[in-house]
Amino acid sequence: MSHRKDLGLLALRLAVGGVLFAHGTQKLFGWFGGPGIEGTAQGMEQMGFTPGRPSALAAGLGETGGGTLLALGLATPAAGAAAAGTMASAVSFHLPNGFFAANGGFESAGLVGAVAAGLGIAGPGRYSLDHATCHVLDRPWVAAAAFAASAAAASVVIGRRQAALAAGGDDARGGGSGGSGDDTAES
Repeated sequence: MSHRKDLGLLALRLAVGGVLFAHGTQKLFGWFGGPGIEGTAQGMEQMGFTPGRPSALAAGLGETGGGTLLALGLATPAAGAAAAGTMASAVSFHLPNGFFAANGGFESAGLVGAVAAGLGIAGPGRYSLDHATCHVLDRPWVAAAAFAASAAAASVVIGRRQAALAAGGDDARGGGSGGSGDDTAES
C-alpha cells in the first residue's frame, strides 16, 4: 500500500474515531457537555431502547471503545464492526425523519457507521498499532466474526426497540436527541 493511502486511512481513522470517542464519552461520563450515564439511560428509555441503563452502557462503550480502537488502528475489524453496529441502532431511531440531519434524519449516524464499517473491512494501513503488532488482531476471521456478532447484536437491539414501540411507546418513534445529549448517535 502506498504511503498516500496509509495517510488517508490514518486521517479517516482519527476523524471517525475522534467523533465516536467524543459522543461515547458524552454518554458514559458527561464529557463535552453530555448527559452522562444516567441522563443517557433516561434518553434511551424515552427512545424505546429498553432497559435504558444497559442500552446507554452498550451505546457508550460501542462508541468510546470502537472510536478509540479505530483511531489507534488496533483490532480494526472489531472496532469498525462495533462502531457500525452501534450506529445501525442510531440510524433506526432517526430513520422516520428521513435522510438529512437538519430534519433529525440519519445522515450523520449513517455516515459515521459506513466509514467505520469501511475501515473495519479495508484495514488500518501502515500507521497503526495493528501494523506494529503484525496484524495479530487484524485477520480475516476476526473481521468475519466481529461483523457477524455486531450485525446480530444490532438486530436484537433494533428488534427490541420495535417491539417496545409496537407495545405503545409512541414517544420513541424518532426525532431529535430524546434527552441523550447528542444528535449523531443516540444508541
